[in-house]
Amino acid sequence: MSAATKTLRAKKEIDFTSGPLFMPILLFTLPILATGILQFLYNTADTLIVSNFAADGEAALAAVTSTGALSNLITGLFIGLSVGASVTLSHSLGAGQKDEAGDVVHTAISIAAILGVVVGILGFVTCKPLLVLMDSPLEVLDHAALYMRIVFIGMPAQMVYNYGAALLRAKGDTKRPLYFLMVAGAVNVAFNLVFVTVFHLDVAGVALATIISQYLSAVLVIIRLSRLDDECKLDLRHMRISKRLFVKIIKVGIPAGIQGCLFSFSNVIIQSSVNSFDKIGVAGNGAAGTIDGLIYIALNSFYHASLTFSGQNLGARQIKRVKKTCYYCLALVLAIGIPLCIVTYAFGGPLLGIFLSDDGAANKQEIIAFGMERMLYTTLTYFLCGLMEVMSGMLRGLGASTTSMIVSLIGACAMRVVWVYTIFDSFRTPGSLYISYPISWLATTVVLYICYAVILKRIEDRLKNPTPPMHHKGA
Repeated sequence: MSAATKTLRAKKEIDFTSGPLFMPILLFTLPILATGILQFLYNTADTLIVSNFAADGEAALAAVTSTGALSNLITGLFIGLSVGASVTLSHSLGAGQKDEAGDVVHTAISIAAILGVVVGILGFVTCKPLLVLMDSPLEVLDHAALYMRIVFIGMPAQMVYNYGAALLRAKGDTKRPLYFLMVAGAVNVAFNLVFVTVFHLDVAGVALATIISQYLSAVLVIIRLSRLDDECKLDLRHMRISKRLFVKIIKVGIPAGIQGCLFSFSNVIIQSSVNSFDKIGVAGNGAAGTIDGLIYIALNSFYHASLTFSGQNLGARQIKRVKKTCYYCLALVLAIGIPLCIVTYAFGGPLLGIFLSDDGAANKQEIIAFGMERMLYTTLTYFLCGLMEVMSGMLRGLGASTTSMIVSLIGACAMRVVWVYTIFDSFRTPGSLYISYPISWLATTVVLYICYAVILKRIEDRLKNPTPPMHHKGA
């Protein structure tokens, strides 16, 4: 490789294991933030277009927004494996194990392709029965099931893109996933408008637009990995799964995926409770949840930074940099999250109105009022979720993914489910339901931080006092 090529790569990829940390974390995070916002925008395009141009805007909006928790429940476990791929690649690169890094890339993409097909079939077959179990309103059930079935056809592409983007981020390239999503997002919006306003396909149209854009982004990320000129280059002619690396990936990825599923399961329980508030409640909750999603994207970008910086620095045995990574990411979540939460809530009414058509003004005001009640409890406190995500990322970067899963199971998921069947069951008000979110975020963050401090201390002691090799006496 020429010196000029190395210099060019250095400009595009971030140095994790030496030099300053604060600015590299920001430079790493900003493209992820922009990528997330773009993804949010083209997902939001679905809700905006169906609510304003579909024949029954309220029913279409409820159908599209009520499927998120269930979709995440089905896909969460397998998407979580991409976290395992990212951490495994980070450790290999941090330790300078180039041959292993190449094997990680091929193993991860092979897993993504296989799981994409499996999950797509699973979701296509089971989505309607599961929606029935969630007590989805009958007037939106068929629309919601149709939307989900089409979206699951795009699952192979969604898996490949997520795994490929995770691998690029692990090696310091956060810009190209952004570029790919810019192209895919534009295509998604264009097809949304054509399918809904010209062909009047309503929820089927936005679902078709979504999967077209997903396949495009998957192709772009595969092309990029195939054109790399370093140890992470993907060769489609030599796709393979390394048993040893597959085990390493699932040791981190399965707990991360289970944790995602558990959060989704608790959200499914809450969505089922929201469904008891009728179509207006479902629509208001969905619109407010979409707005909360934007805040989550902004704060979750620091999860990716904590995961990757801690992983590579652990591989390089730079414990002081691991500690600084944690403090910087927590500080940035507070500095960005608190003002963002306050401003978003202050403009909550107009923001909710964006997702609703002007037809039926009475219903529109009821939907906004319901959405604002949710935002009072969740939007204003969402920075707590950001703190929780950073600590979860730190633990996974240290290889303690199972610990993160167990804490999240007890501190967030179990607490929410118990809350629904006790506190909410007694009072049956939106406020008594939504307050479970900030309480679970805060409790989980505290316990995650304690676990992180204990585990990092053990790692530090082990590196300072390595176990001496055992000397075996002859027979």
